[in-house]
Amino acid sequence: MTEDPYTERLFQMKLAEIYQKHSWLSYELSESEFISLFKIEYKNDIALSPGKPEGIELGRDIFLEVLVAFKHSFKYVS
Repeated sequence: MTEDPYTERLFQMKLAEIYQKHSWLSYELSESEFISLFKIEYKNDIALSPGKPEGIELGRDIFLEVLVAFKHSFKYVS
């Protein structure tokens, strides 16, 4: 799977939904900052799952929601 703007945008939209669902995040960072915490990296044309961001404690539940959003956006994950 090569870089696909559609699936990346879908992932960003899912991240925006997560951000809006947890209103306390707006006290810590903006929506665009939250989305930028989870940049998509590719290895051998395969999207890699995002790691836990450093510098902010999101909590296990929110990070799991991010991983599920990634899995739903990028069907073929390493």
